[in-house]
Amino acid sequence: MSQDSKALNDWQELTRLTQGRPIIVERVRLADKDVAIEGSFELPQLARLNLEDQVFVTAFVRSHGSIKEVERIFGVSYPTIKARLNRIGEGLEFVDTNPSPSQGEILERLKHGEINAEDAIHALEALK
Repeated sequence: MSQDSKALNDWQELTRLTQGRPIIVERVRLADKDVAIEGSFELPQLARLNLEDQVFVTAFVRSHGSIKEVERIFGVSYPTIKARLNRIGEGLEFVDTNPSPSQGEILERLKHGEINAEDAIHALEALK
């Protein structure tokens, strides 16, 4: 059994055991290093999906978002795929990868000459 296959089986077993209940990871060890990190870590959103939804999302991503391909893989209709995507999507938090700067950040950028006064005014007005 390959290491990837074992990791997948372990992950599937963990998902089955938790049955969607929240879990907290307290220790993480880098597999190829002698380094461990201890603390309190939540699993990423996608890892908290039930096993069936994880399989569905994986198929969707591997098919490059092609609903037609996912229809073929699962043998279900377009409305069924859309409904499932909507249900999964509603349960996921959107992660803003480009958040608006705070007032303090805008003023710091102005102070350091990264933006001019006019740009700072526009950015501050956009915060309102």
